[in-house]
Amino acid sequence: MEHGQIDGTGVPAGFDPDRLGDVVRRAPLFAALDDEASAELLESMEPVHLERGEQLFGEGEAGDRVYVIRTGKIKLVRSWPDGRENLLAVLGPGEMFGELSLFDPGPRTSSARAVSESELIALGHEDMMRWLTRRPEVARHLLRALAQRLRRTNVALADLVFTDVPGRVAKALLDLSRRFGRPIADGLLVAHDLTQEELAQLVGASRETVNKALADFASRGWLRLEARAVVLHDIDRLTRRAR
Repeated sequence: MEHGQIDGTGVPAGFDPDRLGDVVRRAPLFAALDDEASAELLESMEPVHLERGEQLFGEGEAGDRVYVIRTGKIKLVRSWPDGRENLLAVLGPGEMFGELSLFDPGPRTSSARAVSESELIALGHEDMMRWLTRRPEVARHLLRALAQRLRRTNVALADLVFTDVPGRVAKALLDLSRRFGRPIADGLLVAHDLTQEELAQLVGASRETVNKALADFASRGWLRLEARAVVLHDIDRLTRRAR
């Protein structure tokens, strides 16, 4: 069952609907809407609060909501019968997930868990379908988002075949930096909040191999490793290594 922590008022602590606009307008669900329509849609959405490590929904469960991330990070994970896990994606503020079941009803194809304390807003599928009927431009933006996700999946599959582990690590760090990077005095701080094992799952390699690649990049002065974060010093060299 999909869930989150909500207080007695129905709103998690620190949740401020008036501050949602700038973040959620990044999501495809809102991109085609004017301010009035966005405000109307927000009124039909439910706030959800997750603590770090809390699971929002599990693989195989029936999906009945679409989510937009307001703060924090969410990871999407596939599990295998032998206990191994594959980290499909790490999503952050303004990003959206769960919309696949709108167009292909069925069980969730992955689990969603909070990488850090997170605030989301959720829209039930019945409400969503009413919006798509009334606002066809929203459907177009959602389909574009799904096409972009499919394109990223195809690139990731090609990388697993044609790109070595250090190249995949470099590419993953650059992708994380574009979404979570923050300039500091000596580089770009990327607080990805991932463990070493999760970072290895993200690039489809063993933790030992990924750690070796990171240590090599650090010895070359391209980056500095920190706890659940990395500071990128030489983005140009990392970009060349990712090709």
